[in-house]
Amino acid sequence: MTENNKYAVIMAGGVGSRFWPVSKQSFPKQFHDMLGMGKSLLQMTFDRLKNQIPASQILVLTNAAYVDLVQQQLPEILPSNIVAEPAMRNTAPCILLAALKIQKMNEHAAMIVAPSDHYIADEAIFNEDLATAFDFCDMHPQALMTLGIQPTSPNTGYGYIEYDEQEASVKKVSQFREKPDLATAQEFLKAGNFLWNAGIFIWNVAGVVNAFAKAQSQMTTLFNSGVEVYNTGEEVAWLEENYQKAENISVDYAIMENAANVFVLPARFSWNDLGTWGSLYDKLDKNSDENAVVNASVTAINASGNMIRTASGKKVILQDLEDYIVVDQDDVLMIIPKTAEQEIKQIRNNAMEQYGNDIG
Repeated sequence: MTENNKYAVIMAGGVGSRFWPVSKQSFPKQFHDMLGMGKSLLQMTFDRLKNQIPASQILVLTNAAYVDLVQQQLPEILPSNIVAEPAMRNTAPCILLAALKIQKMNEHAAMIVAPSDHYIADEAIFNEDLATAFDFCDMHPQALMTLGIQPTSPNTGYGYIEYDEQEASVKKVSQFREKPDLATAQEFLKAGNFLWNAGIFIWNVAGVVNAFAKAQSQMTTLFNSGVEVYNTGEEVAWLEENYQKAENISVDYAIMENAANVFVLPARFSWNDLGTWGSLYDKLDKNSDENAVVNASVTAINASGNMIRTASGKKVILQDLEDYIVVDQDDVLMIIPKTAEQEIKQIRNNAMEQYGNDIG
């Protein structure tokens, strides 16, 4: 597939509340340098995709409140390629909108849909896998493709993709499976034909628009009514009036789970969705005390297994602390056990009740 026909859609509208107090509603995690590598997660996603997709053919769909942040962090993006979602409506509406916009630009286009907040270390391998997926879609115009992640543990926090056993590198998907309990996840790993669902999709725009027309007629009718104004100065006003009318539904439920032409490429690259402080700890290099540190200068006395993130150069002294999350961000210091990381949303809500919404 030629570069001219490759497009990308980066979804950058989430709040990332499980990374509070760094990720706040006014400045979510995708705009932060979560790994201490000098780039935000959004910037890393953009740089990864532009290895084979022209910057002028990369769209970012985000919350209207974050348009300025996207422009600041991605000056190469055309302002017209930053699409402000006037309402939170999950992944299906934003993907259909993006597909129709791209189809109007280039009816022969194929596109990748990628979250803005994942970490992929092996970028060269990622781009090889992406090229394989684009080529498959070039040969199978109606195919709906996803990249599946080889499970490294019986993780209960991800959905799974079950595929038909076959020799080909690209597998036919038999079904999507919801987030399992531990016993079911262990069975999935033992079976050997299950992958984590990373929410990364590749397809021809004509193929995905057709899939929406078959499975989501009401949503298709709604967004088709705006085609005339897409990519023009009238698009914003149309979205303000109509976007909120779309059903709040994920692309998995909307089209993928019941489609007959879904395929998965088992990814060969290392992947982390950076969904929690614990997942960030797992991804980062550890020091001799098994502490993972971002930005801080740490003195650890009988302190190990901790996730520590502060402003650059902050001096942190820990004693007799094991398996804790220590995060110092602006006027908030949070110190909680790693085992409480799933409670962070509630911790944030409690803090907002006590100190006001600005803290969240």
